[in-house]
Amino acid sequence: MAGPARNTAHAPTGIALLVAAVACFAVLDTTTKFISTSVPVLMALWFRYAFQAVATTIAVLPSRGMSLFKTAHPKFQFLRGLLLLCTSLFAFFSLKYMPVGEFTAIVMITPLVITMLASLSLGERVSWLRWTLVVGGFIGTLIIIRPSRDDFNWTMLLPLGLVICNAWFQILTSRLARTEDPFTMHFYTGWVGTLAASLALPFAWAWLDSWTLWAGLALMGFMGTVGHFMMILAYGRAPVSTLTPFLYAQIGFAMLGGWIAFSHVPDQWSMLGIVMIAICGAAGAWLAVRQSRVAIEPVES
Repeated sequence: MAGPARNTAHAPTGIALLVAAVACFAVLDTTTKFISTSVPVLMALWFRYAFQAVATTIAVLPSRGMSLFKTAHPKFQFLRGLLLLCTSLFAFFSLKYMPVGEFTAIVMITPLVITMLASLSLGERVSWLRWTLVVGGFIGTLIIIRPSRDDFNWTMLLPLGLVICNAWFQILTSRLARTEDPFTMHFYTGWVGTLAASLALPFAWAWLDSWTLWAGLALMGFMGTVGHFMMILAYGRAPVSTLTPFLYAQIGFAMLGGWIAFSHVPDQWSMLGIVMIAICGAAGAWLAVRQSRVAIEPVES
């Protein structure tokens, strides 16, 4: 009984930490869009992961020692890192062409895609209510994308690639979290992404003349690292089912960032799609956690 009581007592702190984490991820995405027009995508991606990998090592290695490297599933740790790198790659290209708020709303259908993947590939039984929420979330996505509109471009489909990669990443994360230390997982994720991006760095490097672009790269790395640490602390202080609905605060932060940085406000149809995704996604994520114990994490670049 001590464990549940402790979780309940610390739930407000956990919620506050999670909301702060998704705010960091919204700042990360907004900054990514800001620099995407001037910085090569692969170069920006390398900075984002290198900052996280080095910062995690400096912060965690002194206290954990060699135990930080211990993992029972090195192949899955490597695969998890590659999946997150692919997720980030899709995110960077998506944000180059899409507003931050609409992008964030679309990627928030990830819990609904997890529902589909769990049913199709893992043999999990899915209730009619969860299927209804999946359909509602995809309708909201179509309303935002609107393939029939005059300014539709294939790049608007990029977030869907992100959603698929991130859904598999989160399913694998849920499996590894049963036996692996979250800081070890965070450590390997950062270094796998850094080393993989380093292979392409010589072909993508460009010297930046503006100090604001260098500051933007540093801010991206900082926000990604702080956001992940806050997320880990949040899940250690409150039940997953309690925290999950608050992930959707990221949509609000992303819309605010898009308005402040780019003076962009979604139109009426996009707002309708965003609201549908937020409602269906939050409910679907909560049910996924309650029924299958899949821990849903926020999506970030």
